[in-house]
Amino acid sequence: MNLLRKYTLPGLLLLMIVVTGLSSCKKDYYLDSGLANPYFDGTVVDYFNAKPFYFDSVATIVKLAGMENEFTKDTITFFSPTDYSIQNLVVETNKLLYGQGFDTIRTLQDVPPEIWRKYLTLYLFHGTNQLKDYPQIDYNLRINFPGQTYYSWDNQPMNIGVVYNSDNGVKYVGYRQLSIAYIPDVARPTENWNIAFVASCNILTKNGVVHVLSADHSIFGFNQYRFADDVRVAFANSGK
Repeated sequence: MNLLRKYTLPGLLLLMIVVTGLSSCKKDYYLDSGLANPYFDGTVVDYFNAKPFYFDSVATIVKLAGMENEFTKDTITFFSPTDYSIQNLVVETNKLLYGQGFDTIRTLQDVPPEIWRKYLTLYLFHGTNQLKDYPQIDYNLRINFPGQTYYSWDNQPMNIGVVYNSDNGVKYVGYRQLSIAYIPDVARPTENWNIAFVASCNILTKNGVVHVLSADHSIFGFNQYRFADDVRVAFANSGK
């Protein structure tokens, strides 16, 4: 499937309606504002393959990164972006590459496997953790509710926490929503976080838990400039 043509305007509108509509996890697992069966009879990769409109590019990146074994046999927690964020990453990266006189990305296969792994593993964690297993975070009062630092698959520090929303003006009694934040500078671990919120949480597969990020997480890898720099260096070294 052509990644850049995948999301026509009607498709984008549908994606925004469906994915942003999954923004609450009042209990353990919600889908389109209704309680759904959280169990999926298959591996994490099988789950992606069962929903190709949202995850076929994610599944492709898993394969290109050489991580199919981890996503099918290891016990994992994955904060899954959607294909929408991958499309945006490619578009924004190509703008930066073109402006610097480099070739652009035409297919996902143009990006070296080690780069896909570097950014894919930001979302991947050892073991299984559901919403109930993470501490509270309040982004306006982090001194009291800071979430917690967790190390991703390749040891990148990430903050994960549960936002306790307000209800009728009463703090912390509303629906609960998972979030994950990229920490760009370990020397300043509380600054300049890039935050993504979970739209649909606690999808339980045979080998792990999937938490699907909302459409507001519009750039796979959290930062298109870092990604573009990595691709630019790789292209320069390969003579592209």
